[in-house]
Amino acid sequence: MTDKKSKDSSVQAKPMGSGDAVYGLGMIGAWVYFWRMSDTPADKAVGILKGVVWPAFLVYEAFSVVAGRPDAAD
Repeated sequence: MTDKKSKDSSVQAKPMGSGDAVYGLGMIGAWVYFWRMSDTPADKAVGILKGVVWPAFLVYEAFSVVAGRPDAAD
């Protein structure tokens, strides 16, 4: 007879994808980019915050280009 409690308490392993590595490398690259473009300590702090949310900037610019918005990056 099997123990029902031991079956219910098993932990399912989630497979690791390469998306975490791509995001991490992108974040480091964004930090380097924003750090080099900043002049003041306040700009550097904002650059670090921007580096964490860089995918949002990427998606926004991509949608701006697709939609043909006038404020899209050239």
